[in-house]
Amino acid sequence: MSAAGKPSERPAMVLVNGLAEQEQTWFANVRCWREHFEVHLPELTAATGACGTSRGPRPFSIDHLVAGLREYIDRNVGRRVHLVANSMGGKVAIEFAVRSLEMVNRMVLLAPSGLTRQERLPILAGMRVADSDALVKSVFHAPEQAPEHLFQHYRQRLHDRTYRRNLLEVVRHTAEHRVREILCLVRQPTLVILGASDRIVDPIESAKVAHRLPRGRIKILRNCGHAPQIERADTVNRLVGGFLLSPHAVRANRPVGSLN
Repeated sequence: MSAAGKPSERPAMVLVNGLAEQEQTWFANVRCWREHFEVHLPELTAATGACGTSRGPRPFSIDHLVAGLREYIDRNVGRRVHLVANSMGGKVAIEFAVRSLEMVNRMVLLAPSGLTRQERLPILAGMRVADSDALVKSVFHAPEQAPEHLFQHYRQRLHDRTYRRNLLEVVRHTAEHRVREILCLVRQPTLVILGASDRIVDPIESAKVAHRLPRGRIKILRNCGHAPQIERADTVNRLVGGFLLSPHAVRANRPVGSLN
């Protein structure tokens, strides 16, 4: 909705974060996307302890996060949306798109988890040794290019006992959730962007499984890890905007895109 309470003329875009908070996930993208979209950033994973719905706190499960996303869109958007999701947020977006077909126009999944049989989550080891820098580096193809403000943020965050406890609870309740078997039920046009050097989810297996999307497109980016929206921000901003704004229908799943 616009500031005046009237529906915006711009398409509504809802960003679905993973284990990282919204600001740390989308800082390289929001300004660009706001030129064309009404952008919404619900803090769903809420490692800060704010996780809950109007019916009160619940376990940090995918079902809970899907319910929270539905409630947020009902209350704050009130119309069909485009979903753009990263990492664990991909599981939430896919489940939501299948359960709430009428609420989602198109969807973009950036290095989504839940497609591969196994995932290499660095967060548990990183937290055990209190090495927040290793946690940040694991996300990037080129760790030396990771923004300094991310290191500073998570050094501070992981000193917070409540934050660490809630983050571990999110991981415990969501890590084993897989969405690979329901991809065939996703009716919305969907763009999947993968990093060729992703060390958390296998990009080759992810691409193969993503072919189950009836109206999917797949793009694999060179020199890119688990956060394409940061490491290849300019490319991702262009791909996302072009896909969501395209007037052309997205038909059957196309072959895997060339490496860029």
